[in-house]
Amino acid sequence: MHELITKLLFLFAVIDPIGSVPVYLEATREFDDFSKKKIAIRASAVAFMILLFFIVVGQLIFEGMEVSIDAFQISGGVILFLFALTMIFGDGKPEKEKTRITDYRHVTVFPVAIPSIASPGAIMAVVLLTDNQIYSVQEQMVTTLLVAIIITLTALLLLVANRVQKIIGDYGIMVISKIMGLILGAYAVQNILSGIKDYFFSS
Repeated sequence: MHELITKLLFLFAVIDPIGSVPVYLEATREFDDFSKKKIAIRASAVAFMILLFFIVVGQLIFEGMEVSIDAFQISGGVILFLFALTMIFGDGKPEKEKTRITDYRHVTVFPVAIPSIASPGAIMAVVLLTDNQIYSVQEQMVTTLLVAIIITLTALLLLVANRVQKIIGDYGIMVISKIMGLILGAYAVQNILSGIKDYFFSS
């Protein structure tokens, strides 16, 4: 149960549903309420399909490149750590991604689905959490279910995005995003240390 809660919190941190709220609001500001709801649901579905794709074939891609699991774990940890640093010290996920909005006709896929929900950090995280050499098929299915739960929560938050922003404000969203960055950074460092330990001390 403890490991399950840890994974859930980690996925919540790396996907950062609350951080996607201002991105979604900015991307959909020219649409009516019905269209906004459609974009929220479709973007969440697209993001889940992207993450599911990497859950299924992400490791196969790396194995095809003959990348060892230790090297992948270390490199994945470094990438996640750098991603966490941008969440902590950067301008913040919302502001950075709002500046990428140039075409309001295609906002469902970009920037709402990717990179706001299915970010590079989230993609790397799901690949690490479904490693065939570490996790059983059952554990990988549980991880996939947890991803689905977080994406569903994200969709629900986007559907009530205006209320969320009014309640916690842009400042509150920024603070939460930085806290998520701290959690993600700690997990990333743990991955790096585990990869180094396995490489040098595994039998």
